Amino acid sequence: MPRQRRLMNQINVVPFIDVMLVLLIVFMVAAPLINPGQIELPQVGQQLKGPPVAPLEVILDADKKLFLRDQGSSTGVEVDRASLIEAIKAKQAKHPEQAVVINADKAVRYEEVLKVMDILSQNQVKKVGLLAKSKAN
Repeated sequence: MPRQRRLMNQINVVPFIDVMLVLLIVFMVAAPLINPGQIELPQVGQQLKGPPVAPLEVILDADKKLFLRDQGSSTGVEVDRASLIEAIKAKQAKHPEQAVVINADKAVRYEEVLKVMDILSQNQVKKVGLLAKSKAN
């Protein structure tokens, strides 16, 4: 006659407690070894480097003509691709932090915009971006 096994309705938590104590000791030893990140906050007495300089604007119109507009001028000066680089380099020599934005007509193929960006990047012009206009409501 086979003997019936009795079901155990208890849970042995001793191994669980052992693991938790080991983890607690590991974290207690490791916690002092971790350096928190240090953040350098600006001081009250620090001055800004100067007012921000308005970006140079390279305008690419529907006829694929290039214009360069500097801050303060309402119209751009027509330039070819070679003189564009010279003019931008001269302006950035005076203001190294001055950005360059490309303003292309919506009829211009994106390939032409990429060509202008490629010319600028090949000639180590820094801070190049695209000018985006928001839709009027």
